[in-house]
Amino acid sequence: MTSTLRAQLELLDLHPAATDMRQQVIEGMAQSPKQLPAWFLYDTEGSRLFDQICEQPEYTLTRTEAALLQAQAPAMAAALGAGTLVEFGAGSARKVSPLLEAMERPAYVALDISAEHLGEACQRLHNRHPQVPMLGVCCDYSQLQQLPPHALLDEQRRLGFFPGSSIGNFPRAEARALLQQFRQLLGSSAKLLIGIDQPKAVERLEAAYNDAAGISERFALNLLHRLNRDLGANFQVDQFRYRARWLPEASHIEMALVSTQEQTVSLCGLSWSFQNGEALITETSHKYSPESFLALAAEAGWRPEARWSDAAGDLSLHLLKQAD
Repeated sequence: MTSTLRAQLELLDLHPAATDMRQQVIEGMAQSPKQLPAWFLYDTEGSRLFDQICEQPEYTLTRTEAALLQAQAPAMAAALGAGTLVEFGAGSARKVSPLLEAMERPAYVALDISAEHLGEACQRLHNRHPQVPMLGVCCDYSQLQQLPPHALLDEQRRLGFFPGSSIGNFPRAEARALLQQFRQLLGSSAKLLIGIDQPKAVERLEAAYNDAAGISERFALNLLHRLNRDLGANFQVDQFRYRARWLPEASHIEMALVSTQEQTVSLCGLSWSFQNGEALITETSHKYSPESFLALAAEAGWRPEARWSDAAGDLSLHLLKQAD
């Protein structure tokens, strides 16, 4: 490792401008049904609530994936090879530790939308791995056209890490575009280790997104608080209820805030009408079989190199490399 890649922690803030957020809100509210980008959920409070969701007994994805990473980290590290691990949507950055421990002289770059949450996560991770050079970049990774110039990204091969089945939050066409974007961001010699949540019993799927403790509901409703605070909206939060349901024809969970009465909301200087029972979709989570995901990846220019799955077949981690 060169002297420029010394073991330190740096943070960069490339957070989208408020004008960008307003434009995306206007476009989303004009859709039928109304729908906002999932990243709006992840302000500081939203990120904190999502961490709590991951600890609920109904939400097994995080624990299962973390156990799989812990058990298979040596094999995954060997298949990845040397380079800088770039985690898209790092969140609390709790899953990457086994890889950093198993890789030879790694470096790490975390991309996430919440600056405060990212700073705390990177500091916690750096305390655990003080020998690993780290960079945190606050950004909307789905909108990045290139990674920022930095020694960690310019002097080593880039290796993508996208756990948690976050690819499922994007409609299929957008998911394909995102995988193509990852190719551009990571470069021609890159590999991508990506988590996929697979189909399972409907009762388990719906319970995972509607936990008994009500954390998922608070997470969704926090979006309205954020719109009120950041964009001057006037949502009456108690006039919306949370709904999570499995849509088999789309193979995804749909999460929404449903108006409990006819009402008009002011947002971004415009008035938006809601009918009683009308939904504002906050997020979707697509579930892929291994075959359907690899077909999607192939369309985006990736080909499979390895796959690891838990014993129950609930989820899998795919290692992809760019197609020739």
